[in-house]
Amino acid sequence: MGASRTSFEKLQRDRAKKAKAAAKRDKRLDKDVEGEEIDVELPPEGEEIAPDVLLAMVAQLHEQFEAEEIDFEEFEERKTELFARLTVD
Repeated sequence: MGASRTSFEKLQRDRAKKAKAAAKRDKRLDKDVEGEEIDVELPPEGEEIAPDVLLAMVAQLHEQFEAEEIDFEEFEERKTELFARLTVD
């Protein structure tokens, strides 16, 4: 007996679920970032930042680099600082 294959309908359902999840994620991120401008400068080391805010800051940092507002060295430095904040102590 051969291995059972997944049905075409199941593949379509899985793709639809992934597309819906991606749309929800994009909508949520747009909603978070749309109304407010997030400062890419980090607050003092003792202050805690919400993970969604940190991720929005990373996204904004990438946008600044792509728009050539900052150079590669500054981009890497800031990105390293942001990712250091994401790590769990």
